[in-house]
Amino acid sequence: MSSTTKLSARERIVNLLDDSSFVEIGALVTKRNTDFNLAQTETPSDGVITGYGLIDGSLVYVYSQDAAVLNGTMGEMHAKKIESLYDLALKIGAPVIGLVDCAGMRLQEATDALAGFGKVYLKQSMASGVIPQITAVFGTCGGGCAVSAAMSDFTFMPEDGAKLFVNSPNAVEGNFTGKCDTSAAKFQAAAGVVDVVKEDEAQVLASIRTLVSYLPGNNETDCVVDCTDDLNRATAAFAEEACDPAVALADISDNNEFFEIKAEYAKEMVTGFIRLNGVTIGAVANRSALLDENGKKKTAFDTVLTADGCRKAASFVSFCDAFDIPVVTLTNVTGYAATMQEEKAVAVAAAKLTNAFAGATVPKVNLICGKAMGSAYITMNSKHIGADLVFALEDAKIGMMDASLAAQIMYAGEDEAVRKEKAAEYDALQSSALAAAKRGYVDSIISADAVRQQLAYAFEMLYTKRETRPSKKHGTV
Repeated sequence: MSSTTKLSARERIVNLLDDSSFVEIGALVTKRNTDFNLAQTETPSDGVITGYGLIDGSLVYVYSQDAAVLNGTMGEMHAKKIESLYDLALKIGAPVIGLVDCAGMRLQEATDALAGFGKVYLKQSMASGVIPQITAVFGTCGGGCAVSAAMSDFTFMPEDGAKLFVNSPNAVEGNFTGKCDTSAAKFQAAAGVVDVVKEDEAQVLASIRTLVSYLPGNNETDCVVDCTDDLNRATAAFAEEACDPAVALADISDNNEFFEIKAEYAKEMVTGFIRLNGVTIGAVANRSALLDENGKKKTAFDTVLTADGCRKAASFVSFCDAFDIPVVTLTNVTGYAATMQEEKAVAVAAAKLTNAFAGATVPKVNLICGKAMGSAYITMNSKHIGADLVFALEDAKIGMMDASLAAQIMYAGEDEAVRKEKAAEYDALQSSALAAAKRGYVDSIISADAVRQQLAYAFEMLYTKRETRPSKKHGTV
């Protein structure tokens, strides 16, 4: 299928779900409003097809907006159908997938349409953390619809033919679509609004099917599949790949499959899903380089926490914790990004990431692949804030700061030879993986080729983890 092919609302559902599994609900619902000549206008299904079906045998609820009916605009009954779908999904405990092609609020229905928007928001808020919510934007998704898309857990867009915006690009001062289309998938993905961008609609629908296979139906069920890969498979290239976690995580995952989330946003931080022994694991990792298909470094990144990277990771960890998905981190961090722009936001963003890791009660394993320095290391799922197990590669460095810098500070008045000697001493006593292990901050020092084996066994041991926390309504960080 070419990237220019657009499917109808019903064709999108058929392509998304298992063959012959879709059951429509509310097919005869139509608008009630008769103002502004609506009485003479046919609105089949009031512009949205709703129902349920299967993805790889798992139940999902789906709504697909029909741009052929009043441009897919949301009116009173249109919204009511989506609300009813959420009610069913919450009772049964299954994901809701919205296929969006909507010109916004139906102007002819005014306050009734506004009320409909509000009620859909309420249902989405109630469902948050209870059932997975996925939105795919195939046409227009503007204004209030963009807010709805952002309230879902994951948002998908094809590269062409879809627009997501709160304010129309031409209404943004100093901008116009020919200069920078702020509604385009590329822009929204780089801003962190869209999680996955694919070439065309067919690839988006296929990608949603893949994501659903990683997710539980609700917050009280597990997501486990049969493992057909060798748990003891060696990962000899892991040490070289660790600079680009998208490659390294695929290496250690069952059948080398890694589903990356927000790949175009804050590229110095990698988030996504892997499987170990058939169990879905959420992965968070620091990236120092982007590798090409030949394993060559094409882009380098500083090993620092940025505000965007922290926000990206914090949101992902919170999702995993809500749905009881274990979390693994690959840590390689030396500090925080140091620019005037970062200084405005990184403290608050890092606090949110620290809180997300510390507050998560799911199994948490940290693998230190490179350097783990200062308070940025603490934030990255360290044992100090609750990691259940911490591993380190043999050449990992863990400490307050680089040994050479520490020696310069402590022995500022000494000559170069003394500082070099003291740096080596500091490195051995304070910054090596062995020194951290002797203090109990690292549970085991492992070789790169045993990473898959060690992580799989660790999560198998932690599978029945239970942890209680102080009773509270929610945190405020």
